[in-house]
Amino acid sequence: MAHANLEKGELIVQVKQQIALANAQEMLSKMTEKCFKKCISKPGKALDNSEQRCITQCMDRFLDTWNLVSRTYGNRLQREQVKQMHTGGELN
Repeated sequence: MAHANLEKGELIVQVKQQIALANAQEMLSKMTEKCFKKCISKPGKALDNSEQRCITQCMDRFLDTWNLVSRTYGNRLQREQVKQMHTGGELN
């Protein structure tokens, strides 16, 4: 029985890692698309200085926002779990 629980735990860890990787890939794709549309007016062989600055600032803002939303969501989940433990109710 302990062996089955270990395998289940390992499977859960692998699934969580795959979900995290998929989320990171989706975030990178969205950030690239959004910042390219915002900053690159005439695609060419190289970025000029203003395009480079725009891309850098856009990516920084996108990542800051992503981190804020992730922290806020994580905090909410923790509050809900604590609430559930105290009330014995289900998560909403």
